[in-house]
Amino acid sequence: MKKIKCLLVDDEPLAITLLQQHVAQIDFLEVAGTSPNALKALEALKKTEVDLMFLDIRMPAINGIDFLKMLRNPPKVIITTGYREYALDGYDLDIIDYLLKPITFDRFFKAIERYLRNDTRSAPLPAAVIAEPSNIYIKSGYRNVRINTDDILYLESLKDYVRIVTNEGIVTTKYRISDMENELSGKGFLRIHRSFIVNAKHISAFTASDIEIGKTELPIGESYKGLVSQALKNPSRELPF
Repeated sequence: MKKIKCLLVDDEPLAITLLQQHVAQIDFLEVAGTSPNALKALEALKKTEVDLMFLDIRMPAINGIDFLKMLRNPPKVIITTGYREYALDGYDLDIIDYLLKPITFDRFFKAIERYLRNDTRSAPLPAAVIAEPSNIYIKSGYRNVRINTDDILYLESLKDYVRIVTNEGIVTTKYRISDMENELSGKGFLRIHRSFIVNAKHISAFTASDIEIGKTELPIGESYKGLVSQALKNPSRELPF
């Protein structure tokens, strides 16, 4: 499935960096380019295929609203700004969403879901379905992504979302980590923290306070230390789930 190519237009480097970080957490998004102003953005649109543009409003020379009015065939647009007063102007131009800075990942993800609902490629799909003993299907945007559970390194809770880190990359899904815990029951995974589940097969080292998955260190929560210690010191025994 082709990735959604995003153009990030903002004159604030920190705002661009934050958007890049959010995009990187969603496997079906890709940064096609960044622009510090409308003129550079116009050049980028002429040279690069863009599906979705994140557009700031208050920028040098030409503001985002005027720039959007200039475009004959603009891509889908999500406004990103620190000012509420332009909201009506934005929606009059048929934007997807209006995000106020600072933009949290939760709010960013909801804007992407809104984009997908307006995309003809989008279709309602179940959140997660067990396919066979070694695979699960996870809804990520408009796709169901098959993940071999043996390839999962760990899972991280992001409030109402879960970031699944695998050998192949990262998948982010709107799913609670407690529900993922149930989905992975009996597959060799260990809950070590309210925010982390690890694949015991990929644990390279551990201490009383953290676990290493390759070069990544993950904390062991206070309420999980006894359970984790028992499971890791007795690897022949069946894991709790």
